[in-house]
Parts: sequence; C-alpha cells; structure tokens
Amino acid sequence: MNGLAYIVPHLYAFACNSAVVSGNIPTAPVKHLTSGRASRYSPAMDPMTSPREQVPAHVPVPWKAVGAIVGFLAVVEITSGILQGYYTPLMTDIARHLGIHDADVNWFEAAQLMVSALAVPLLASMGDIFGHKKMLLLSAIVTAVASWAVVFSGSFTTFLIAWAFQGFYAVWLPLEIALIFSRARKLGTPGPITRRAAGILVGALEFGVIVGALAGGALISVFGGNLALTMTIPAIATTLCVFAVGFGVPDDGDRSGAKIDGGGFIYLAIGLLLLTSGLSFLRINGPASPLVWGSLVAGLLMLYVFYRHENKQEDPLIDFKVLFARSMWPLQLTAGLFGISVLGAQIPMSTFARTDPSINGYGLGLSASGVSVIIGAYVLSMLLGALAFPTVARWVGMRMSLVAASSLVGIGYLLFLPLHENLTQTLTNMIIAGLGSGALVAALPAAAAAAAPFHRTGMATGLTNAVKTIGGSFASAVFGLALIGQAVGAAAEGTSESFAAPLTGYMIVWAICGGAAMICALALLAVPRGALDDAPVTVE
Repeated sequence: MNGLAYIVPHLYAFACNSAVVSGNIPTAPVKHLTSGRASRYSPAMDPMTSPREQVPAHVPVPWKAVGAIVGFLAVVEITSGILQGYYTPLMTDIARHLGIHDADVNWFEAAQLMVSALAVPLLASMGDIFGHKKMLLLSAIVTAVASWAVVFSGSFTTFLIAWAFQGFYAVWLPLEIALIFSRARKLGTPGPITRRAAGILVGALEFGVIVGALAGGALISVFGGNLALTMTIPAIATTLCVFAVGFGVPDDGDRSGAKIDGGGFIYLAIGLLLLTSGLSFLRINGPASPLVWGSLVAGLLMLYVFYRHENKQEDPLIDFKVLFARSMWPLQLTAGLFGISVLGAQIPMSTFARTDPSINGYGLGLSASGVSVIIGAYVLSMLLGALAFPTVARWVGMRMSLVAASSLVGIGYLLFLPLHENLTQTLTNMIIAGLGSGALVAALPAAAAAAAPFHRTGMATGLTNAVKTIGGSFASAVFGLALIGQAVGAAAEGTSESFAAPLTGYMIVWAICGGAAMICALALLAVPRGALDDAPVTVE
C-alpha cells in the first residue's frame, strides 16, 4: 500500500507534463480575454461580455487541430457510458452478494449523486485555476481507484463508499468541453469545433451505455456468476481511461490565476449535503417527517449564506455575476429542469412498462428483456440526437437548436398523457424525447462554455452537470413520492389490491417532465440572438 502511495503521485505528476498528442495551433488575435463568445449584438446588452475579433467566414478551421484529442476524450466518454450502463443488469446480484434488500440499492444512487453534486462544481472551478487536463486526470484516477474498490468490497459500507466516489466521472464531460473550447479558442472560432466535439463525445457516451448494459448482462453468465470477476471490466476500463487522459490529452495551458475559495466550498458542500440529504429522506421517510423539511430548509439557508459569501470574494468559487448574465441563466435553468426527465424519469418508465394491464388496467406487461428494448431505443435516439446537434446548430443557430431540443423532450413526454396504451406509442414517445435529450446533453456544456468568460469556462460547464444532478435528485424523490402516494390513496379507497401505483401517478410524472421541458424552451428564448454563436465557418 505504501508503494502505491508513492507511485500514484509520481505517475500523476509525470502524466500531467506528458502528452503524446501535441502540435502548434495557429492563434487568432483576441481583443478581450474576459469574453467567451463572438457576439452579434451590442455589448451593452450584457455587461459580462464583449465582442472579440472573428475569423472571416471563408477561412476553414482545421479539425485536425483537435481531432486527435477528441479521439482520446471519446475513450473517456465510452468509459463513462460503461460505468452508467454496465452495473444496471447486475444490481440484483450485487444486492445478494452484499446480503441486502433490493430496496437498499437505492442508497448507492443517492450517495453517488451526492458526491457528484459536491465534486463537479469544485473540480470544474479548480480546472480554471490549475488546468482542465489536471483535474480531468485527477478525477479519472479517483474513479479508477473507486472502481477497483467496488470489485473487492465485501460489505455494504465499503461498497457504498467506493460506489459514491465513482461519481467523480460526472465531471469528465464538463472538463472535456472546457478543455476543447479553450484549445479551439486559439483558432479564433471555438463554437463550431466545440459543438462538433460535444456531439461526438456524447455519442461516445451513449455508445458506451449501450455496450456496458449489454456486456454486463452477458458477462455475468460467461463468468459463471462470479460477480467480482464481472465487475473488473469497468475497473479495467477506468484504468485505461487514466492513461488515455495522461498521455493522450495535452494541457490547454489556460489558467485564471485565481485562488481557491475554501470558505465558499465549505458553505456549498454543507448546503448541498443538507439539500440532497433532505431529498433522500423525502424519498425514504415521506413528507411527514420533520427531518425532511429541517434538512431542506437548513440546506437552502446555507446556500443563501454561500451566495452572500461569494459576492464578497475577488475569486469566487461560483461567479454569480456570470451565472445571472442574460446568456447564462437560461442555460443553467434548463440544465436543472432537464435533469428532472433525463435522470428522474427512467425508473418510473421501467415500472410502468412492467405493470400488467390485465390486473391494473394500464401498463405494457413487458418482461425485463422487453423493457430493455424501450431503454435501448431511448439511448440510441439520444446518440442520434447528440450527433445531429452540431449540424442543426450550424443551420439554425445554437439558441434555436436548444429551443428545438427542449421542445422535443417536452413533446415526447406530453404525448404520454393521451398515448400510452401499447409498445408502439411508448417507443414513439421515448424516441422523440430521446432525440431532444441527446442534443441537450451535448449542447448545454458547449453553450455554457460559449456564454462564459474565458477564465470561467470550467465553472460554467461544470455547473450544467451539477444543477442537472440536483434536478435529478429532486425529481427522483418527488416522483417516488407521487407514485407511492397515489398507490396508498388507491389502496385506501379499495381500488387496487396490487403494489402498483394507479395511472394517475404516472400521469403526474409525465406532466412534470413535459411541462419542465417546455419551460426550458421558453426560458431559452431569453438568450440574446447570436450570443452563443461564432461567425459562420467551415470545419475541415
């Protein structure tokens, strides 16, 4: 163990200063290093931004300047997808291995979401200070160590801790987008390159989810039910990911020169801890528990203290002046509301599809393999949406592509209200929602990078993931409460003898998901025209 403690820091230091991929990138003169975009509107419209020189539209931008880096980062995102999809078919086996009830598996999700909510804003902001590549490498090392710890954990407590620290992978995509944006900025036109890269990376992520889910279910049988051996596959993948970042991704060289806001991090950590704990208690204990409301109120009060503290800092952890800018707040609001559906609606969808219509009067009555068809179609449509996003953004602009993506998510879920009686209707609705969801996953960090000052790129991209995680935690608690509450109400009236929630509970879930997405579409119209776009260019 002492040898490992000696080797890891030296490997980390060596990798940070090494890169297989290098090259001279031609730079375009930049007038203002505090602006994160090329604007087509007056700077007076948004005090946080100012226009910079643009490369003429006829000058092609060489994709090869970042293409190799994107290739290595795609390996990272495939690994992220494997982590998100591989363990899902194994959850019952994990519960039996640890000797816990199936319901206790929910603690794994709650703990990982909590760690992600804390780690993402901190590491993303530290990326602006110390370098995005260094923080990406650090998070990859933590995730790899946690993945190996999962393999060898023999108790619920150790498994829970290791699983929680795997949540560091949530910062990978924001840091990757910030790194690519910073490198592409030196070409003078970061927008088109960043959007194309974001689409590829999210496509790789969704591909990893599909591969992971298929491999996890198949390999547990191939390895004769040996769970530890089966779980070595994600651990090996995360280890390879460390080397891909360390030796394949060069440092972008950008530093903000700011100091770490330790006090701000403590306030934020306590506030998010109380808030996410309150949401977990809401899901477990129900709304009648004083512990729920005490935790939520205390968390909100601590976040207010954090807000007051940040406004007094020269180098805040989260710059609220940037956050409240006209081009930024709609993006972060969208990220939070989008988290409701993309992170909170999947379990209700699965339980709805498994519900037997002959007993409950609704549902699809599918087996586990039938549910995997719906999930597979949804993930595949997300992949297509992510890959289509750069092209659509080039045609209609970043702002309207975000509005269109949010509208697709809203339409997909709202269609469930009248159309939910068979598999064809369900697949149609999920594919529509999936196309918009995939585009949003790719577009939001890229748009946040374009809207932020250059020295706050990591903070902005990281916040999109952090608030999305918080939105998902909120939705998970509220949706579980809605379904359980409806089931209890129905049982009290003697209308149901099963454990399934009445259709009304699912209607509430779909209405919230669809309504939240439509609010996103309206909020995004507040972004000034052209605020997220560079001058039209050709990427070769």
